[in-house]
Amino acid sequence: MNKTLILRCGRIIGFALLPWLIAVQAFFTPLPAHALPAFARQTGQNCAVCHAGGQFPELTSFGRLFKLTGYTIGTHHVPLSVMGVASVTKSRNPTSDEAFAKDAAALFQTGSVFLAGKITDKAGILAQATYNNYDSQDSGTGAWQGKWASDNFDLRYADNMMLAEKGLIAGISLNNNPSVADPWNTAPAWIQYVPTRFGITGPDATPIVSQLGQQAAGLSAYAFWDQTLYAELSAYRTADGIWSFLSQGTSDADQTKLQGMNPYLRLALSHDWGPHSAMIGAFAMNADVYPINLAPTGPTIGYRDRGIDMQYQYLLSPHTFTAQMSFIKETIRNGDITGIAANAFEDLNQLKLKTSYVYRNTYGASLGYFNTTGSSDSTLYPDPGGNPGTRGWIPEVFWTPMVYLRIGAQFYAFNRFHGASINYDGAGRNAKDNNTLFLYAWAAY
Repeated sequence: MNKTLILRCGRIIGFALLPWLIAVQAFFTPLPAHALPAFARQTGQNCAVCHAGGQFPELTSFGRLFKLTGYTIGTHHVPLSVMGVASVTKSRNPTSDEAFAKDAAALFQTGSVFLAGKITDKAGILAQATYNNYDSQDSGTGAWQGKWASDNFDLRYADNMMLAEKGLIAGISLNNNPSVADPWNTAPAWIQYVPTRFGITGPDATPIVSQLGQQAAGLSAYAFWDQTLYAELSAYRTADGIWSFLSQGTSDADQTKLQGMNPYLRLALSHDWGPHSAMIGAFAMNADVYPINLAPTGPTIGYRDRGIDMQYQYLLSPHTFTAQMSFIKETIRNGDITGIAANAFEDLNQLKLKTSYVYRNTYGASLGYFNTTGSSDSTLYPDPGGNPGTRGWIPEVFWTPMVYLRIGAQFYAFNRFHGASINYDGAGRNAKDNNTLFLYAWAAY
């Protein structure tokens, strides 16, 4: 990216977002540094106690205990919070594709309302509803339309007990996204948080466990023994019927339909010593998905996801350091279903790495890497190479000038896209043409 482009984008976000930032400052009164304010008001703790460097969504050891004990630590308080994101995206070489429709346009992007906090001494909730200001375009006029939809949902019941003279936390969770209940930042739901829909911000072929958010209804049973061994067993089904509140805003035509109950398993070993914390884990999911959303009958496509992950944290004021790794191998059985894929069996592999550093809970930077590989299939991937192979880097810098506002810049640098670095679409487009700069202001109260 050249210097002129950086300066131009800086002017765009500076002038266009200034009124929005002034409004935020005028209407929000300062709080101690908090990530999700409803939880902060309940616990009386500052953000760095629960979130590494005070940056959502990365949890500290205490933050993980708060989540695993059902969001119940502290006293009852008003369980409401709001969040908003204003942004600018600028791509290297935008096209007429919808992904680039708001290129270089400053806009209010999304807003969320949270119902979050303690219900009883053993039950609590995190429920998020999100308004996407640019959800879709009218087929006739082309005007953009906004939409409210269900977002992350996690209703828990948990208790503390003893097992072999060691502490045991055991609980159940009703949620709408495999891995959203996970307390580590390496879970597919948390490792790459990208609050934007414009520009190109990653590969478009991802494991099924990453695609079921707000599509499924699941019940999870979990246990955390001696703050060392974590185990979770879940079953997921389509979020329809009485479970449709978990997928509100997703049309029937767009909702992934699962056959019956689909199992998810998570195991992890964790250890804390001094300012250090480390985890190594594994997870697996089997999902049988109907190929046509509006006709959930007949044969299904079988997805078998197997993953390993690791995390290390160093938390000692004024420094916070986190390193994460996640690798998922997915095998796909298409069988003899015609028109869906060229191959009866497919492979898809996804590697994600991320490191982050925060100084005094105020100044931070991170560097992410992603690499998706898999079987070539001319039906699933229509570009000439017919391959999902996409890789790149995600550097980010961010600044928290006040306790309820975070300002940041993420850059998505691609060195491979759809199986090639040069001319991946057969029309002269290179992987680096999808490079995207994402500037944002993120406020919560």
